[in-house]
Amino acid sequence: MNTLTKRGFAAFTALALITVTAACGSDDNNNDTAATGAPTSAAPDQSAPDTGAPDTGAPDTAAPAAELGGTIDVWIMGDAGPNFSTLVEGFTASTGIDVEVESIPWENVNDKLTTAVASGEGPDVVQIGLSNLAAFQSAGALADLSSYAADHPSLDDATYLDAVASDKINPAGQQLSVPWISDTRVLFYRSDILAAAGITAPPTTWDELHADAAVLAERGDTDYGYYIPQWDQSLPAIFTWQSGGDVADATGAVTFDTDAFRSAADFYLSFYEDGLVPTAGDFDQTQGFISGAAPMLVSGPYLAKAISDGAPDLEGKWSVAPLPKGPSSTTSLFAGSNLGVWNNSAEVQQSLLLLDYLADPATQIEWYKLTNQLPTAKAALADPGITDDPMGTVYAAQLADSSLLPLSPKWDQIAQELLKALNGIALNGDDKASTLTALNTTVAELQK
Repeated sequence: MNTLTKRGFAAFTALALITVTAACGSDDNNNDTAATGAPTSAAPDQSAPDTGAPDTGAPDTAAPAAELGGTIDVWIMGDAGPNFSTLVEGFTASTGIDVEVESIPWENVNDKLTTAVASGEGPDVVQIGLSNLAAFQSAGALADLSSYAADHPSLDDATYLDAVASDKINPAGQQLSVPWISDTRVLFYRSDILAAAGITAPPTTWDELHADAAVLAERGDTDYGYYIPQWDQSLPAIFTWQSGGDVADATGAVTFDTDAFRSAADFYLSFYEDGLVPTAGDFDQTQGFISGAAPMLVSGPYLAKAISDGAPDLEGKWSVAPLPKGPSSTTSLFAGSNLGVWNNSAEVQQSLLLLDYLADPATQIEWYKLTNQLPTAKAALADPGITDDPMGTVYAAQLADSSLLPLSPKWDQIAQELLKALNGIALNGDDKASTLTALNTTVAELQK
């Protein structure tokens, strides 16, 4: 963070240490379990350490300013821990609060959550992927921060993009997490390879995408026109949104028994039927794009960094574009991560100051520079750090036309059944009609 921002944050911190007071929250920490349909008895022991204060059911934040300092434990997902440690150096310099960072591999998130809930020993602050948010909420792992909103800018709903407004990501009446980083899906394309094939611009419609992929696939036996990750939960949902439907009904229940999904499935499977995509499950999208074997694919901004780092010689030979329009829209995925405070953290004041620091637009722009992960703060997305970057402009525009996957504790399990069905049809020749009928039966059973 630049010097001016550090000074500004230091001034804010000094004021916060003087003015922040304890909020008298009611014992609402278990309400998120009931709100998400999970048994209330599944909530962990949420007793806070004995501080001598009356037990209000909320973490004790009445410590005087002189007691602030100490250490915050933070869980950061994936391999971003070292970059996060760099990011918070300014926070520690301004507040005297140390930040201990533990990196959690994404594939270990559920096990880590289960163990922490059972033991009652979680971090102070935790990064929560939006696809994991319902699981954290239903486990009772997160503190309700709604009573602190007046004193902390990070809790102000107006700070963030509308797609992650509080009422869309929290149980009613609670604020269990705040947005941090956002992610979307755009079209990556090799402009040099498209031009050599006579394609002068990236496709803007479904029909153009399929037609261009067919032309590009004619280059050779090991060359394809497009790439579909067989592990990607979002692409079938994106195609459903673009067909004018949703993958959840009005009650929030996941369903694929709609005309919009059937249209999406037909489009998705057409690339396999026409031999335009690789069928190997271990196909590497980054290397496939760099080599040119797959010169068009849908992915997130993180791929841009991987391409730039892995193949700097391709500079000027590839770019990104908004998703091609389906029958109804160009809607893409709104993904990313939130930040929450653990339900029995003894460092709530310090944790909230860290959330404020991370919500600051300058901090979010610095994180974008470090990791190519997009901000969620509206002011950061309007910063020249984004708007002066041609690719950043595409990302920001696509974020404005993006939707969340269902925030259901069952989504991951349902999505695996979805991919199993689609891959069975695409790769094994399973009958489409009967496979999708069986999928809908399984989805309904999973949500009973």
